[in-house]
Amino acid sequence: MQDMVFSDFLVLAAAGMFVLGYLIINQMMLRIMLLIGTLLYIWYYAVVDDTPLWPAIWASMATGTANLIGLLGLFYRNSTMAIPKRYRDIYVHFDILPPGDFRKLMSAAQRVTRPAGHELTVEGARVNTLHYVIDGAVEVEKFGERFSIPDGIFVGEIAYLTGNRASASTYLAGESDVLEWDVAMLKQRARRDPRFRLAMDAMISLDLAGKVARAGSPRTAGEAAGEGQAEATMPGEQALSPG
Repeated sequence: MQDMVFSDFLVLAAAGMFVLGYLIINQMMLRIMLLIGTLLYIWYYAVVDDTPLWPAIWASMATGTANLIGLLGLFYRNSTMAIPKRYRDIYVHFDILPPGDFRKLMSAAQRVTRPAGHELTVEGARVNTLHYVIDGAVEVEKFGERFSIPDGIFVGEIAYLTGNRASASTYLAGESDVLEWDVAMLKQRARRDPRFRLAMDAMISLDLAGKVARAGSPRTAGEAAGEGQAEATMPGEQALSPG
């Protein structure tokens, strides 16, 4: 230990950065630690001998540059800069997703304005388009009943997940801002890109959980009294999803 010189401390510090990086699960911190370790290795190769070890320096610079590009990609993916301007106002509906994953979803979507009465799904028919109603209520016809559900929901998600036909007919109650995905293209994209599939599945799961929670909510005491102790279920409780 007494014979250790500055270059020895450099190489030990560099190795320590790599070890710490490999012990860290967080991808961003891992890359930062590896980048610091690479810089220390380059410093070591520059001072360990009378002449810098250029082949080792160039090799380390190449791996460090590749790591830096990946690190910048991670920063960008987790930054709101990754969100296209056209969709920034609706990110609040999808904010459980990192901005980069949200961007992936929106790259496959079309944002359109549909008029009142626009038909989203037809009971018993195949669903070719998955919808997300950004604003405006949705009218649902199912089991011979007609009821409304609020905006901020997917329509056709069950058919998308299962491949079954639509279980209800759905219409827009008023002019609405809507996201639309072609189901065939969506499934193809999901097969090619696991991260895209996970992002879509996460949003649909959250949407279904919200529908179940709303359907299971009891009426208020005032509503129950005003209806003379009528049914304890809310309209449309039989159908948790219009998909």
